[in-house]
Amino acid sequence: MKCRVCRERASIEIRRHHAVFCKEHFFDHMRRQVERTIHDYRMMAPDQRLLLGVSGGKDSLALWDILTDLGYEVDGVYIELGIGGEKGYSSSSRLLAEQFAKNRQLDLQVVDLADEYGFTIPEAAKETRRVACSVCGLSKRYVLNRIAHDRGYDVLVMGHNLDDEAATLMGNTLTWNMEYIGRQRPVLPATSRGLVRKVKPLLRIAERETAAYCVLKGIDYEVDECPLVGGNTGIRIKEWLNQMEAKRPGMKQQFLFGFLDRASDQFADAHQEEVELTDCTSCGQATTSGECAFCRLQVRMSDGG
Repeated sequence: MKCRVCRERASIEIRRHHAVFCKEHFFDHMRRQVERTIHDYRMMAPDQRLLLGVSGGKDSLALWDILTDLGYEVDGVYIELGIGGEKGYSSSSRLLAEQFAKNRQLDLQVVDLADEYGFTIPEAAKETRRVACSVCGLSKRYVLNRIAHDRGYDVLVMGHNLDDEAATLMGNTLTWNMEYIGRQRPVLPATSRGLVRKVKPLLRIAERETAAYCVLKGIDYEVDECPLVGGNTGIRIKEWLNQMEAKRPGMKQQFLFGFLDRASDQFADAHQEEVELTDCTSCGQATTSGECAFCRLQVRMSDGG
């Protein structure tokens, strides 16, 4: 196969775009897709303070690299979750994130969940008897927003890709979780109650493409799957969507952007009417109840310890 731009030997095929690219024109394609998403949804401006949630995986590292190439100044924050012990999954991911930042002279802040809040994700999952991914998601959402807010960042940038967002939408639609469907948008605006503007510039980029980008760019990333995701519903939904995508390239993109273009505003308006935010009585962050879920988790972990 030959690159559709320069006719040199191709490095990757993107079936939903009916296109094949050489390495350099694939990089151009990735930058254009991210730039287009930022522009279309008015996600952020170059003069704003940007904080990227970095996991050490392919998506966040590819996004950090692309945003830097586009001229954005972006700081990173890594949350040490304590998964896998001293030399396990979290430690390995952290080293990769730190090495990436060091090589490019970027600012990476590290927040250790155990040091700052008194527990690791495996400990919280065991104590609360909740699915680890649920506890992890709750903790990361809280900590990332708290860091962005307290340290004066204008925008919190997340590395959620096309596959992530399509699977999330599918899962919430199957259960008709109206609250989560109403919140699934490319941009979640800032509020007066301490919620920092959150954006997802990788909406048009598939998981396979961020992996290819990292490989072709020589970016080392965490290739192992988190050991706690076994049986995760989101993983199964991704597998189902991949099977459909193989038979009908572009299906995931049509599903997600059909929702965003035609229905998301209606769900968002309904969600805003139903949800009233107040200040958490413990930490002051936005919540729908007297005390936020993360503070309740902290109390339970403290009592359990």
